[in-house]
Amino acid sequence: MYPSIKEVAACDDYILSVSFENGEKGRLDIKPMLDFGIFRRLKDDETFRRVRVSFDTIQWDCGADLDPEYVYKKCVKSGSGFAGFVLSLFLRLQLPYSV
Repeated sequence: MYPSIKEVAACDDYILSVSFENGEKGRLDIKPMLDFGIFRRLKDDETFRRVRVSFDTIQWDCGADLDPEYVYKKCVKSGSGFAGFVLSLFLRLQLPYSV
């Protein structure tokens, strides 16, 4: 079972900051989705920034939404300790990284 999404905020460069009901937080890069179907509408920055939590997942005014299990699995989680610090630094500075 996956935790529900508690909060979501749009960040620069098509990144979502996501908080889950279990206290975990993460970032989700949706750039890979922007060339497909309804997600093309999110290329408009104003549309992208109108993201919200709907029930237990993420939704936009244009009708695009994401499966909550997908969001949880694909989020780059903010950890604790040194590794979490380094990851959060990379995310804040928007440096390229791989997981």
